[in-house]
Order: sequence, then C-alpha cells, then structure tokens
Amino acid sequence: MPYELNTKVMKILRNSIIIVIFSLVAGIFASQAQTRQTKEEYIARYKHIAIDHMERYGIPASITLAQGILESDSGNSNLARKSNNHFGIKCKKDWKGDKVYHTDDAPDECFRKYDSVEESYEDHAEFLDKSARYDKCFAYEATDYKNWAHGLKAAGYATAPDYAHRLIKLIEDNDLYLFDQENGDKLYSSRKRGEVGINDDFTAHSSVSNATTHQAKVDPNDFRVSERVYKGYSVYTNNRVSFLIARNGDSFADIASTFSISEQQLRKFNEIPKQSTADPIAGEMIYIERKMTKWWGEESHHIVKSNETLTSISQLYGIRLTRLAKINRLKPLAELHEGDKLRIK
Repeated sequence: MPYELNTKVMKILRNSIIIVIFSLVAGIFASQAQTRQTKEEYIARYKHIAIDHMERYGIPASITLAQGILESDSGNSNLARKSNNHFGIKCKKDWKGDKVYHTDDAPDECFRKYDSVEESYEDHAEFLDKSARYDKCFAYEATDYKNWAHGLKAAGYATAPDYAHRLIKLIEDNDLYLFDQENGDKLYSSRKRGEVGINDDFTAHSSVSNATTHQAKVDPNDFRVSERVYKGYSVYTNNRVSFLIARNGDSFADIASTFSISEQQLRKFNEIPKQSTADPIAGEMIYIERKMTKWWGEESHHIVKSNETLTSISQLYGIRLTRLAKINRLKPLAELHEGDKLRIK
C-alpha cells in the first residue's frame, strides 16, 4: 500500500512539473511572438539613420537597411537584443568598446556591444568607411545597390555565398531602393501609405547637435550665413555639411577637442593626407562633418580659377575629393588649368 501511494504521488508530481515547464515554455514563445518586430516596423524605425548615413558617407540607404534586416533578423536576433549589434560586426583587434560572446561561424566569437541601436548604425558606417578593403564600394553611386551588394560580399563582409543576392532580394522585395533616390522617404511613404503604423520621431545624429541654432532662415546658396554658434565658433552650412572658418592659431587638435571628435576624424573629414602634420591656416574652411558625395546646389559646373586644385574645389563645394575626381575622370592630384570646366554634379 505505501508503495502504491508513493507511485501515485510521484506520477502527480511528474505531471505537475511537466505542466509547469510547458506553461513556462509556452509563455516564453508567446512573449516573443508578441514583441517580435516586423520588417516594416524595422524599416520605419531606422530609415532616417540609413538616409542620413547615405548623405554623410555615400553608403546606399537601401544597403544599410537590408544589412540591418538580414544581420539582425529585423532586430529580433539574440545578438541584436542583447548587445544592440544589428550588423554582426565582430570585435577585431582594434575594438576597445564593450563585448559580447556569441556563436556564429565558430563557438563563442567576440562581437561588439553597443549602448544603443543608433550607435551600432554609426559604427557600421565608420567600419565600412575606415576599412580599406571596402574602398571599391565607395566608387559606386549611392543608387547602385547591386554593385554595392556584390562589392561587400567580394570584400569579405560575410561568408554566405549568396550574401549579395540575399541583400538585393531584400532591397527589391521591400522597395528599399526608393530610399536611395532624392526625396526617397516620400517616395517610399507614398508607396507604403497605410501599411506602417509606427510614429518615427528619430532625429538624425549631428556632431554639433548641442550647438545653439538660430531661427533665421539660412540661404543655401550663401554658405557664409551662420547657422549656429558653438563655444565661440560660428558654424556654417555648405552643401548640408557643417563647417567653420579657421582662426589664427587654430590647430586640428584644438578644433577636434572643441567639437568632441578625434583629430584623426577631423583630418579625414577634410581629406588631409595621412602623412601631413600641417594645421589649418586662418580663413580656411574646416568641415566638422563628413562631406557629401553629391552637390545639392543648382550649379552643375565649376570654372577653374588660377591656382585652384581638385582639393580646394572639393572643399569649396563640400563634395568628397574622390567623388569629384571620379565624375570628372581625373585623379585626385591631377593638375588643373585656369578656365577648365569641371562637373560638380
């Protein structure tokens, strides 16, 4: 009799444990199902960052969004949830930030961890921009998402043999290529109107976001109109990029410190050769953000004046030197002659 009683008690306990475990598992899956982010929600939430980075770095917005969707499973992967890493970027030797370990191509690989998704997007743009192996990608137009996709695969961004095709399929299936066009957000919204219900209030990051902005309307054709004042510097806008005018005694190190960016980054914004240690001269335009890959003004050509170079013209219009050289089929150090007609768009 005691044996039969014990057997019945054991069965009851075992069944109770099974029910509890099943309930917990079901609850977990139900919770995940309720909070899972759709592709449409992901696009609506991060499209403005992708567009901003296209204008700043020249990376197609469609490529950024497609990589984010693919690498993070629309923000639902464990890596994305635990570390805000939306692009599968691994630590590498030069990474000094937080880390998280995740099984990918091999067990317990080191991945970068971020405080926010926005920080992950910023690091993704910097990662592509600073890595020499992706230089060939930046030779393509921001509207050429197919060559960008194949270029990323060829440069070794991912190991999957069909990586480029998966990116292209995501872009075309979800109309992401519309974001690569002028007024792309409006084009996309017009096509998708009524399908996405997210209210996206994200404001694009700016390296001078803490500057005091004046309410006066700025004439986009007069880049000497001050938009804001920051720690004693008048900050201007040229071709949608912020810059200042160097003063006597200014150095790249001091300017970089004032605007909370690295000296290396500031020199890169202004395309100063790596071997150069020169500081700016008084009256020189110094960009505190990355120059654009295109000219947004009305002019289509520039007539070369005496002593002008491609570098000085790229600074004048806020266009990247490599882009200006490419559209004119010239080398960056090509000699110019007074009266030459250069394309600027």
